[in-house]
Amino acid sequence: MAELTARITGILDNLPLKPGCYLMKDAAGKVIYVGKAINLRSRVRSYFQAGADHTPKTEKLVSHIADIEWILVGSELEALILEMNLIKRYRPQYNIRLKDDKRYPYVLVRWADPFPKVLVTRTMERDGNRYFGPYTSVWAVHQTLDLLRRIFPYLTCNREITGADSRACLYYDLKLCTAPCIGAVDREEYRRTIDDLCRFLAGEVDEIVARIQEQMRAASEGLRFEQAARMRDQLQAIRAVVERQKIVSSTKTDSDVVALARQNGDACAQVFVIRNGRLIGREHFVLEGARDTDEAEVLRQFLVQFYAEAAFIPPEVLLPVEVEEARIISEWMRSRRGGEAVRISVPLTGVDKELVAMAAENAAETLKSLRAQWDSDSSRQVEALAELQHALNLPSPPARMECYDVSNIQGTAIVASMVVFEQGVPNKAHYRRFQVRCVEGEPNDFASMHEVLHRRFARWKGPETEPVGRKKDPSFAMLPDLLVVDGGKGQLAEAVKVLAEFGLTDKVPAAGLAKQEEEIYRPGRRAPIRLPRDSRGLFLLERLRDEAHRFAITYHRSVRAKLGLASRLDAIEGIGPARRKQLLTAFGTIDAIRSAPVEELMKIKGITRETAERLRGEL
Repeated sequence: MAELTARITGILDNLPLKPGCYLMKDAAGKVIYVGKAINLRSRVRSYFQAGADHTPKTEKLVSHIADIEWILVGSELEALILEMNLIKRYRPQYNIRLKDDKRYPYVLVRWADPFPKVLVTRTMERDGNRYFGPYTSVWAVHQTLDLLRRIFPYLTCNREITGADSRACLYYDLKLCTAPCIGAVDREEYRRTIDDLCRFLAGEVDEIVARIQEQMRAASEGLRFEQAARMRDQLQAIRAVVERQKIVSSTKTDSDVVALARQNGDACAQVFVIRNGRLIGREHFVLEGARDTDEAEVLRQFLVQFYAEAAFIPPEVLLPVEVEEARIISEWMRSRRGGEAVRISVPLTGVDKELVAMAAENAAETLKSLRAQWDSDSSRQVEALAELQHALNLPSPPARMECYDVSNIQGTAIVASMVVFEQGVPNKAHYRRFQVRCVEGEPNDFASMHEVLHRRFARWKGPETEPVGRKKDPSFAMLPDLLVVDGGKGQLAEAVKVLAEFGLTDKVPAAGLAKQEEEIYRPGRRAPIRLPRDSRGLFLLERLRDEAHRFAITYHRSVRAKLGLASRLDAIEGIGPARRKQLLTAFGTIDAIRSAPVEELMKIKGITRETAERLRGEL
């Protein structure tokens, strides 16, 4: 155990003997771990006890702790909720957490509207609407809705529904909409169809089937044979879906079955969704930070984080092992379920035990498939880097690549971006932005590139004497294995000048990637390098360049908003004062320009197809 600093010693001596959450921070002030305890002093001090049997993960965590904060709470339940929210907010490196590159998708039924629509969303609000999910695949969600729309037709248009329209759209003829716009169904009947769709998503199939059968019989007896035939087709479609759902219980209970699979630090949770005794779906979720953590703790963290986002909480959750604080978690889930009890249990015999085993087997197969995909992606990156080493005559594969792009607003504001790829993958923590300070008047991309690169390597070199306590920016502290500029010979020449100024000509290889033909320029070589269009190395360079452009444009827009420029047209490359005036004269507003077809924009003198597409994409 490393020797404690005076600051940590002082914190440990003054911790309260009360319940709460603690936030451990590194030297940069970043939260690297969040925990909770009934007794803060006892729990936090246990991390620093000499001779304690810590896991390698905990030892590494402790070695990076430079500061500790704590928040007092009134109960174990409050501590659980606060810990969950803090992990979600900070996503600390040493906590177990759901992999969350983006929010998971939900099915949203706008029940608060008179004629509800069915949509896919990534946020769940308390707004009177109905939500189902979360799901892990947005593609699968859309596939499911495409199927359900054939059984329960619903609106997708933006018409104001009055029932008095003269014609319905094509979807009515395709039997994908019931056309309330023309009064083919009234509001009550349309909402009943959407309610059936919601019930179907919730697994309540038997009631729907019984009611439709009764309505079909009544329609047939009333000689409304066309209506009866539609209901017959609807029933057949419902049964075709239900037949694929495995019946796992004769008691028609609602429950979730949760199991884990783990391998080499990776973890995958599988959730079987059982509604009315039928297995109606399954979802998998990848967890980060699970290395050197026992299965019960991984499960505990998954339960809290998953059910914090779930649209529905069942009355029963089946697990493979007991989890600590099951009583507190159950109490919290009950509060989210509107006061109805939630039972968390570990089945020892019977069908429930078999379900847990089946979920664990599925989790293992899913993790195996995911790891194969990850390994494939990794091998492709290695192949791309090796190809770049050979094509550009580099001393080694470019493990760290930096790319720079300059973006300006007619010379009134110039910004630049620096993006970093490590081992072929973006390292967004090392992205940096620049406002160009020394270039005035007409836009000068060459001078702007020179300034940005000079500032970057000046930060690498640093002053002769560093201020006490100040650390180098980690992104500027390292030299790239390949420096890429967005542009051709001119931009590359500026990069070469800057590298020479800092004595880095032989240490940092440079290249320029020109947009039009995707040609690669290297110092001392007249002819550009042209890689095959299906080259993995070229594809990696294009991703790097496009990411630099995206990052620069994003910064560009924020600067533009702060400057309060009169027209966003000034930011578009190829649009000067004369063309801006012509565009506004022809279309009147920015919104009209943005929505105009490319062919209409090209009618303006001097507007090429490329400029027109840029107008539509960047306004």
